[in-house]
Amino acid sequence: MKEFLKYVLATVTGIILVTIIMGILSVISLVGLAASSASTTNVEENSVFTLMLSGQLDERTAENPIAKLTGQVSENLGLDNILSAIRKAKENENIKGIYIEAGLFSADTPASTHAIREALLDFKKSGKWIVAYADSYEQSTYYICSVADKVFLNPQGMIDWHGLASNPYFVKDLLAKFGVKYQLCKVGKYKSAPEMMTADQMSEPNREQVTAYINGIWQVMLKDVSDSRKIPVDTLNAYADRFITLSEPAEYVKMKMVDKLLYTNEVKAEINKMLKADEKDDVKQLTLTDMEGVKGQKKEGDQVAVYYAYGDIVDSETGGLTQDGHSIVANTVCKDLDRLAKDDDVKAVVLRVNSPGGSAYASEQIWNSVVNLKAKKPVVVSMGGYAASGGYYISCAANYIYSEPTTITGSIGIFGMFPDFSGLLTDKLGVKFDEVKTNKFAAFGTVARPFNAEELSLLESYIGRGYELFRKRVADGRHQTIEQIEEIAQGRVWLGNDALKIKLVDEIGGLDKAIEKAAKLAKLDEYHATNYPEEASWWESLMSSMDSKGSYLDSQLRETLGEYYEPFLFVKNMNRHSAIQARLPYYVNIK
Repeated sequence: MKEFLKYVLATVTGIILVTIIMGILSVISLVGLAASSASTTNVEENSVFTLMLSGQLDERTAENPIAKLTGQVSENLGLDNILSAIRKAKENENIKGIYIEAGLFSADTPASTHAIREALLDFKKSGKWIVAYADSYEQSTYYICSVADKVFLNPQGMIDWHGLASNPYFVKDLLAKFGVKYQLCKVGKYKSAPEMMTADQMSEPNREQVTAYINGIWQVMLKDVSDSRKIPVDTLNAYADRFITLSEPAEYVKMKMVDKLLYTNEVKAEINKMLKADEKDDVKQLTLTDMEGVKGQKKEGDQVAVYYAYGDIVDSETGGLTQDGHSIVANTVCKDLDRLAKDDDVKAVVLRVNSPGGSAYASEQIWNSVVNLKAKKPVVVSMGGYAASGGYYISCAANYIYSEPTTITGSIGIFGMFPDFSGLLTDKLGVKFDEVKTNKFAAFGTVARPFNAEELSLLESYIGRGYELFRKRVADGRHQTIEQIEEIAQGRVWLGNDALKIKLVDEIGGLDKAIEKAAKLAKLDEYHATNYPEEASWWESLMSSMDSKGSYLDSQLRETLGEYYEPFLFVKNMNRHSAIQARLPYYVNIK
């Protein structure tokens, strides 16, 4: 018995000691993490900013302290951080150039890749250089890297250059196997979002609009690459038709798609040539994380707030999440915009919108907050990859709207999609229902049966009123008549370049231009931009990353399913979505 107690005591003592030691190490790590997050990066003379294009690109960076503590490399890149880093590299006299190393890179939208490319073009205006290298270039990374002064490729590498395609998913027949179908009410012949659940192929109006916008995006890509590489557009198109992805690497040099074939260890010598240094010298490199600590231009003058609204538009926190785990929660956004309206230090607001839409009710609530904000100070919208349907709804009241040329916008229309589980419950599971009621529509929305013709008629009238309201909001915001808006509405999706022609947007440009315009409308001589919502502190990020809501499992699922993750997530969250939606298709599939 004494021996048993001795071993038990020793075990308990050991556990306590290990816990204490681990606690001390954790505190030291957390203090170090907090200190590093507040540190300033010292930029040595003749430095190079190294931009690693690998991982998933999202609108904003999501901090993950756990990943930093464990030494993991983040798989998520924030468009905001990349654009900020490029701007700082341009301003810092000790940074002489940018080295881009392209890997497995997944951009959230074509507009985001265009924004990065435009920032790199602006960087080159300073007289500094850009060098790009990859073992293999994906189409989106080649599009970005083609801006470089020198484009290098591994001697056994490839360039994926094939054009654009869209392959929408349809799950009506899959759901039918389980006895589930959807009843649809919609306004707008181009409103294609419900087709995933109610059809087995694209409608002709949808095929028309998808054809228009993927061709529009491709034309922008062709022109940009042509301007940088001095290759005619027709030739680049011919390369895509020949599927040069499988060509001999040496052919890429002859095609002028790359400048030279090099192995990784030979790239350093090329960069040192650009730096006018000895080819054996070590290159002083700054990573994207390092650039966060590099001081930018001093923030002076009045404040222009940049408010980020990205993801699906939902009524509440439980309304469902988008691919990057972020959503536009109506009650939160409305409170934030109200605070900005009351903040005397904020002289103007830029609303950065990257959303395919969502709840029609939530969109109306945010629209109202934008109107109230606009009554007190200028509001300028900067559209990211998407600002369509509900995303356009919350944008249309602004004083001025900027769009990227490849932004997907418009989609002025509303639909209601109602699941009918009666086939699953009755035919598959053998559940029987009966009914007793006091009034004609007392059983409206019962799971026992689908809506009847009279009930559907009521729903159609309700959704029709929602569409009329949406149309009026756009007409008032864009200073046009209802008839003019109807000609370009009907749920039709427009590319940014085309939206400019029909006055859905005021100008083509990125976030920087929107900030300049907001300052001009507020009549500010000196100004600086501040991002909202404010980034979470390292402690808040730590607590969030330790939350057991499945973020790790979701990231693993996303990695496993790849392009099928988004439709899976949409179906998974269907019961969370508001029944009345102003949104694009669940996933604008472009590859």
